[in-house]
Amino acid sequence: MTLDTAAPVRVVGIDPGLNITGYGVLEVGPRGPKVIEAGVIRGSGGKTMAERLRRIHAGVEGLLTTFRPRAMALEELYSHYKRPRTAILMGHARGVICLAAGQLDIPVTHYAATHVKKILTGSGRASKIQVQNAIQREFSLECVPEPPDVADALALALCYYYLGLRTSQAVATTGSIRT
Repeated sequence: MTLDTAAPVRVVGIDPGLNITGYGVLEVGPRGPKVIEAGVIRGSGGKTMAERLRRIHAGVEGLLTTFRPRAMALEELYSHYKRPRTAILMGHARGVICLAAGQLDIPVTHYAATHVKKILTGSGRASKIQVQNAIQREFSLECVPEPPDVADALALALCYYYLGLRTSQAVATTGSIRT
C-alpha cells in the first residue's frame, strides 16, 4: 500500500453483532492515530433477521460513505463448539458488513479477537474491561469507551494501524521497514 504521508489516513474498526455492532474510526497523521468517531449501530430493533441485517448494512454503509476510510479491520468469527448456531448468526452480520465495504471498494482485514487483545494488552485472554482500559490509555480518553463493543472496534482499528498501516508508512517514507 502506497501512502501519501502528508494526507491523514482513516481506518475503521468494526466489532460485528446482530444486536450491537461497535465501530471506531481512526485518523492517522504524522503524530499517529486519533479517534475521530466511535459508536454503535443497532440491529436489535428489527423484528426479523432480514430487518436486523438491513439496519446493520445501512448503518455501516452510511459510516463508510461519511468517513471514507482507506481500510476496514473486522473481527473474525469465534464461537464455542457447543454453540455453532451463534457462529452462523454472526456470519450473517459479518456478511452484510463485508458487502458494504465491498460496494465501496474498501479493503477488509480480518483479525481474531485473541490476536487483537494480545497486541493491545499483552494477553490474548484479556477481559473486556482490560481492553477498554487499554483503549482509554492509548487515546487519553476521559473515560472508558462504552459499551465494550466500541472499545473492541477501536482496538481492531488500532491493531490494523500497528500491524499494517504503520509498517506501510515506514516503507513509503524510508524505502525500508522501521521497527
